Amino acid sequence: MFDWMVWTTPVAVFFSCILLMLIGMTVWEIRQPTTERKGFLPMKTTRGDRLFIGLLGAAYINLAFVGAAGWIAERLTMEQEPSVWVSFVVSMVWMAWVMRKG
Repeated sequence: MFDWMVWTTPVAVFFSCILLMLIGMTVWEIRQPTTERKGFLPMKTTRGDRLFIGLLGAAYINLAFVGAAGWIAERLTMEQEPSVWVSFVVSMVWMAWVMRKG
């Protein structure tokens, strides 16, 4: 069923984190309904809005890193491409920043 996708450890961790975030946000929303607030984003947002924006940004960060990994390795004269764990950490920092300050 999932033969079309390369399920490496980083990919599995990334999707597991997304699943855990969605479950956690659902429970949090049921226990304590959210109110809109204005952060650095140019609109009023709820927790769910910020989660969606954060997930979208995390996906773009990971895609950009995968696309630029060869170029990064070439520019920094690395023998192999940098690990995708770098983009995972950057995307989780982005998510935390959007959720907290967005």
